[in-house]
Amino acid sequence: MKSQRGGFVMGLIVGLLVGLALALAVALYVTKVPVPFVNKVPQRTPEQDAAELERNKNWDPNAPLSTRPGKAASGTVPALATPPAPPVAGASAPAVATTRPAASAPGRDPAAILAGQVPGSRLPATPAADPFLYFVQAGAFNRPEDAEQQRARLAMMGYEAKVTEREQSGKTMYRVRIGPFDRKDDADGAKDKLAGGGVDAALVRVQK
Repeated sequence: MKSQRGGFVMGLIVGLLVGLALALAVALYVTKVPVPFVNKVPQRTPEQDAAELERNKNWDPNAPLSTRPGKAASGTVPALATPPAPPVAGASAPAVATTRPAASAPGRDPAAILAGQVPGSRLPATPAADPFLYFVQAGAFNRPEDAEQQRARLAMMGYEAKVTEREQSGKTMYRVRIGPFDRKDDADGAKDKLAGGGVDAALVRVQK
């Protein structure tokens, strides 16, 4: 038992010594190896410090403001631009061209010219409004079922038609119409498109 304890204590001491030796070796290695980003900065020499100190003695903060190289601008006032001379009393001012609108010719009222009522005016007269409304009638049927079938056909072609009733010769007729159109050209265009789709249509004019 005593020999075992002595061997354990001896091993512990040897281990501590070895650890201290390793730590000392690492410390010596670290102090000798250059540290990155620190030792790379060049060290200034005493000559460089003395030269910089000499330059700082003769440094003038107003040197960049000098008008001539090598001379300081301190104490000097930059020359100001000479203001323009005031106008001489009695001198004539420059003439300013003035234009006046030409007087309208006698008998030429501007309002009348705009309306196109005066002969020789270039503006055309305003066309009169069309007093009629236009419908495109795609058929008249005795039975409402036939009229609804025609209206559905027109809906498939992209036209919104309406079914209206009217008494004719003692019978009720169901008319299928598209419109109204304010312009006859628009109604004629719709009629031509229906004819191209195989639908017989007629143009109907109604007083407004």
